[in-house]
Amino acid sequence: PGVLGLLGPNGAGKTTLMNVVATITRATEGVVKWNGADLRRKPDTLRSVLGYLPQDFGVYPHLNAVEFLGYLAAVKGLDAAGSRRRIDELLDLLNLADVRKRPLGQYSGGMRQRIGIAQALLNDPQLLIVDEPTAGLDPEERVRFRNLLAELSGDRIVILSTHIVSDVEATATDIVLVN
Repeated sequence: PGVLGLLGPNGAGKTTLMNVVATITRATEGVVKWNGADLRRKPDTLRSVLGYLPQDFGVYPHLNAVEFLGYLAAVKGLDAAGSRRRIDELLDLLNLADVRKRPLGQYSGGMRQRIGIAQALLNDPQLLIVDEPTAGLDPEERVRFRNLLAELSGDRIVILSTHIVSDVEATATDIVLVN
């Protein structure tokens, strides 16, 4: 458990590495293993315990938070009753409970990032990957988001990919440099 900061300049390959680890992109060389399983051969061993917030996270602007998270919980194969409880927990955790019925198209950038982290946490993942999560956020939202990631890392592995040194410096327990 902890935050692994993946730090490097734009274009260094951080997003590509995140996509390979998340089993979205197939590696052209090397092997990625999760608990001894080769992810090229057995990607589902990781996918069931993975939460992923990509750099370009989109929302359905006409859905509200409950509808959106309910839809994604169904896509992830989570049971309906458990999903409703989990959605309520996450909206409380991420300070979105009071805007749960507001269309996502009316959310600020920080609120959209928090709904993004909520969808990544729906299955209570062992591995949480976040790619440039603070890009475009104002300084106050960036600090708030970094604190949230630090809290979440208590019982899971968080991989934080960024080119913002202060984000890694403030949250990472370990750092990997990519050039």
